[in-house]
Amino acid sequence: MQLPESQVAVLEAASADEATSVDALAEATALPPETVTGAAFELEAEGLVTVEERVDESIELTEEGQEYAADELPEVRLYEAALEAGADEDSVSMGQVIGRSGLEGNAVDIALSNYARKGYGVIDSGEITADPDAEPAADAEATALEGLAAGDADTDVDENTLESLERRGLVEVVETTAREVTLTDDGVTELMAGVETAETVGQVTPELLTSGEWEEVEFADYNVEADAERVDGGNVHILRQTAERVKDVLVGMGFQEMQGPHVDADFWINDCLFMPQDHPARTHWDRFALEEPTHIDDLPEGLVEDVERAHREGVGEDGEGYHSPWDEDFARALALRGHTTSLSTRYLSGEEIGEIEPPARFFSVEKVYRNDTLDPTHLLEFFQIEGWVMAEDLSVRDLMGTFEEFYAQFGIEDIQFKPHYNPYTEPSFELFGTHPTTGELVEIGNSGIFREEMLEPLGVECDVMAWGLALERLLMLMYGFEDIRDIHGTLCDLELLRNTEVTY
Repeated sequence: MQLPESQVAVLEAASADEATSVDALAEATALPPETVTGAAFELEAEGLVTVEERVDESIELTEEGQEYAADELPEVRLYEAALEAGADEDSVSMGQVIGRSGLEGNAVDIALSNYARKGYGVIDSGEITADPDAEPAADAEATALEGLAAGDADTDVDENTLESLERRGLVEVVETTAREVTLTDDGVTELMAGVETAETVGQVTPELLTSGEWEEVEFADYNVEADAERVDGGNVHILRQTAERVKDVLVGMGFQEMQGPHVDADFWINDCLFMPQDHPARTHWDRFALEEPTHIDDLPEGLVEDVERAHREGVGEDGEGYHSPWDEDFARALALRGHTTSLSTRYLSGEEIGEIEPPARFFSVEKVYRNDTLDPTHLLEFFQIEGWVMAEDLSVRDLMGTFEEFYAQFGIEDIQFKPHYNPYTEPSFELFGTHPTTGELVEIGNSGIFREEMLEPLGVECDVMAWGLALERLLMLMYGFEDIRDIHGTLCDLELLRNTEVTY
């Protein structure tokens, strides 16, 4: 019997008495493991060997897990510091104990969240106590980390401890497929009869074709069912692909793209929008201010005066303004933009590209940043589709028609509108679309006609209709995503991203 060289080597190295692993066969034959695997499957197809597979699981420490294995868990360090501070006798200031423990940054939050859970003591109203009977040495998580770090094969991690360590990101369970090869009776028979190495050719070359040798050589069989290593190449993120699609649609509708800074003065982000400085959305709870630098130096002097006048006195005969404090130093404060309407104010004022004559249409698809609570529809940063149209005698019907035309390009034709209040638009309304999976109404944007109090200081003398739409919410309506964290952020579903095709 004639077989390719690799198959002969594997056949001779395998045993009929016990299963031999692929790694052991690779070492015995001096062949790569993938070559041994391919040869084993080909021999199995001939009935000469059997290949058994099993999935082995191993527990491996993450980088953070290795750090805690070497330097104790944060909650253990906090407990030891609490004992040193006398918290086993009376409650002690939590700040004092944290300072004594040497914990910093995220480690403090981790320690506090696990301290009471493990029965080390109680934290209440800024005070901490320590249970003198607690036993950090018996901490199952700490013991497991130490054993895994030492490479102790006898380390037994119970299911609850393993789940906790996985949830904390300290270990990960790695699955590997192990294969073992055993000679069959037919394999033994063929070996006893004598197996020869066949001279086979693996691929057609120009030399074989020009010489005519291809007619006489024996080509190796190609097993199309053999396992192959999976290679996941790079790909443009679905969010970026959809953003580019949105840009194409808006350009096709006659819009020009705006660009501008992610960090900007509160003046451009809020003051120019006739947003009062004591508005709750302008507190540190909702905005991300900069520590260095804290303020912008250059603002257009005349425009600052006009905007301040609008805030204090209002615009027109019936305007009253807000009668609330207005501070230029606050207007110069730098922050991450909470909406891309800061770009609109820059362009409408003429500061960005000069005076713009109506009719005009502009848009942007860029990131904004808000200190929101994370949930399936909110993130700390997301993409906003900003847009505005400058023209004479615009109405809400023009605005609604624009939305209907835009969303129809993405197969969404059931847009609903709800009246709303904004400091900078009147009339105003929110947009809603029906989620294709849950059937629920999902808010997808906000819009309206810019108020005179906003436009007059900017030097705009005609109507401007504008909107801010959420790109991630558009994806939810297009593809049925129920949680935007599946496609955006550190917890995104990579398989979902690889397998979802962008609609055009």
